[in-house]
Parts: sequence; C-alpha cells; structure tokens
Amino acid sequence: MDVLAERINAALPQTQCTRCGYPDCAAYAQAISGAGADINQCPPGGAEGISRLAVITGRPSLPLNPDNGSEGPRHLAVIDENWCIGCTLCLDACPTDAIVGSNKVMHTVIEPYCTGCELCIPVCPVDCISLENVTIERTGWAAWSPADAAQARNRYEIHSLRRTPHKGQVPKSLDKSEDLPDIEGESPDPQATRKRSLIAAALARARTLRDDR
Repeated sequence: MDVLAERINAALPQTQCTRCGYPDCAAYAQAISGAGADINQCPPGGAEGISRLAVITGRPSLPLNPDNGSEGPRHLAVIDENWCIGCTLCLDACPTDAIVGSNKVMHTVIEPYCTGCELCIPVCPVDCISLENVTIERTGWAAWSPADAAQARNRYEIHSLRRTPHKGQVPKSLDKSEDLPDIEGESPDPQATRKRSLIAAALARARTLRDDR
C-alpha cells in the first residue's frame, strides 16, 4: 500500500462493511489513492469522514453517494437464541470475529467487537440476526471513535491472516465448493454431504418451531 493509500485507510472507520463497493477499507483506500474511486462512498464515515478524506487527498468535499447508502447511527448485531441453529455461516462472514459459537451450538455476538457491518444478516438461513441501534441519534464519526477503528482494523487483519491459505490451499471462508451441486459421475464429498444434511435438518426443525408458534 502506498503512502497516500495508508493515510486514507487510517482515516476510514474500518467497519469493513463493503458498502463502499470494495471488499474492505484498505481496498477502498487504495482505489481512492489511484483515482479509481470517489471520496464519498463510505456511509459509516458519513459527512465528517468525507471531509477528512478531502483534506488528505486535496479533493473537493462531496455529499455522500446515495448509491452506497446513507449515514446513520451505529448498529449492533443481535442473535435470537430461540432461532439460531448453529450453522456457523455467520462466523466466516464477520470481518472482526465478533461472533462466537460452534456447529449446532447457539452463537452470540461480542458487543465491543461488532462494527455493525451487517454482513452476517444475509448469510443467516433462519433470519435470526437483527440490528439494534446503539448510538440513537449519533451518526458517522460521532457514533464511532479512532479507538474503535483501530480495534476493528486490528481484528480484521488478524481475521484475514487466519483465513490466508498455506501455499496451494484455499481458505475455508473462500471455498464455495460445498455450495455447488455434485457433478454427475463424481462421488460426493462425505463431509460436504454431511454438512448439507445437518443444515437441512436444522432448517427443517426451525421451520417446524416457527410454524407451531
């Protein structure tokens, strides 16, 4: 990362929410540095964040691009223990490892580590994760702090390193082969088949419980 990109990255809130259109804050910073992205694509940073980036880059300040979302209060992910099936899909989705749990065991969110990125929401097959407004009317950097950003960045870097494969391997979080149908004529992977069966059974139980309420 070049010097300008590093300065830009240090000024971003590090929520790693991808709402800017890039896979993480560092990638967005690099894109801004290379003039491939505007400085108004980070909803968590809000108007103040755009002003900070304008000073660093020497570009004029702009309104937040509505295509990337809107500035709002900080949210916290909350898992409903009555519906969680322990599928573990949210564990890989969380960029700061703020969710703990194991297979078929209820998961929970470690509040101080949650950046409110919302990436766990779409991967939950039973919709048991909701968002709670924890800063009420405070938005953008008024709802965040440099200490929060530093912690989130550190945890994201550790999260990324832990999922970096050894040479010739694909990290589990990026290996989507289990989501693909078995190719005709090939023997299915027993572990993948078992995982599909466990998730399917858990989903069926969750639907039954929901229908009975």
